[in-house]
Amino acid sequence: METETSGAAGGFVRGTAWLLSMGCSKNTVDSERFAGVLRDAGFKMASRAEGAEVCLVNTCGFLREAVEENIAAILDLAELKSRGSIRSIAVVGCLVNRYGGDLGVEIPEVDFWGRCEDYSSLLKSLTAEAGSGAIRPERRALPGEASHVRYIKVSEGCDNRCSFCSIPSIRGGLRSSPVASIVREAESLASEGAGEICLVGQDLTAYGRDFGRSGALLELIDALESSLPAGLWIRLLYLQPSGVDTRLLERVARGRQVLPYLDIPIQHSSPEVLAPMGRAADREGLLSLFRTAREIIPDCALRTTCMVGFPGETRRDFADLLRFLDEVRFDRVGAFAYSPEEGTDAASMPGQVPERTKKSRLGRLMSHQEEISLSRGRSFIGRELMVLIDSVADDGTAEGRSFREAPDVDGAVEIYGAPSGVAPGDKIRVTVTDASEHDIFARALRLR
Repeated sequence: METETSGAAGGFVRGTAWLLSMGCSKNTVDSERFAGVLRDAGFKMASRAEGAEVCLVNTCGFLREAVEENIAAILDLAELKSRGSIRSIAVVGCLVNRYGGDLGVEIPEVDFWGRCEDYSSLLKSLTAEAGSGAIRPERRALPGEASHVRYIKVSEGCDNRCSFCSIPSIRGGLRSSPVASIVREAESLASEGAGEICLVGQDLTAYGRDFGRSGALLELIDALESSLPAGLWIRLLYLQPSGVDTRLLERVARGRQVLPYLDIPIQHSSPEVLAPMGRAADREGLLSLFRTAREIIPDCALRTTCMVGFPGETRRDFADLLRFLDEVRFDRVGAFAYSPEEGTDAASMPGQVPERTKKSRLGRLMSHQEEISLSRGRSFIGRELMVLIDSVADDGTAEGRSFREAPDVDGAVEIYGAPSGVAPGDKIRVTVTDASEHDIFARALRLR
């Protein structure tokens, strides 16, 4: 392969491309399609930016902190370009949707700017050929990405109007993919070795609502369980509480492959905070939902997301949130401090909470939840779990996840005495021996 040097400090290899995927798992799905565009344009994927002919960044623009991180990554590439270590820079995704042409003025070193899912324009810019309308390229796993854990984005956008969230203005309204299309995609990922498929969307419970199908998520689960290999796991991520009903809980309870893992973000528990947030649920309704979930699926893993420091949040509101965690006893909690995002209603609300108070409350909440998570983990000591292996060390220990741990966001199962020859993607049965605030410790039983 020819190497072209441009500048005294380095050079790049023709026909190579590097892709940086920022943000959430939904972005990962888009990035795999952008990788498909690069392949269709004749590029081979590189494992590092330096030396690549084309560097592509699929950005996140959801929170101010993410915006700053993304801009820093783009500026790092601009520096490599100035040294001749890369030839061109392409930037796509949420950051472009949110800020548009202003970015090109601020960072002129970027050669291509594209919106979310703008695969056609990128392909045209790389090949200099006229496009034939919108395209949907085949997905290509990113270098270093685990092939046994994959994501499928079942819908795009969101019709909810939470006052703190910029997603609808960035990604638009709800647009669900057809069931048949999702099933074909899942079958393709299974043929590539996926042992777990995570269904993602801004609100899975809204799936199909845009084409008038209130029970479409149940139909999708039925179709996937009928089509996929028996041992493959299906995990549901991001269920809005107002959309979780008894029918869905009962369907998860009797699922052959869908895991008893419910990721239901509440954001808060205090009515005085939920109302200005624009959240449909109320405190008593939330409590009833989680009680019902544990009645129907006694061992289900409950995960939620909480926000502290929303405008107007008082000490009493925060204390209510801590009490709510005690009442429900979630297995896992993700939490973050409120960030006033440009263009959202909450950014101009009175009663903005000082940053110091936000950080203090965030630390207190996470410390509070650690004790609950530890207790929930220890309740599994002595029990058997099926674990999907993610990695294996030279000393024979292995790390994986059971139904209780979603990839990237939860802890892990640390396994001792893993069978010889076990590899990432295998499933083995273990006995739980101990637990910490985030992880489970277990002894392997047998390979399956």
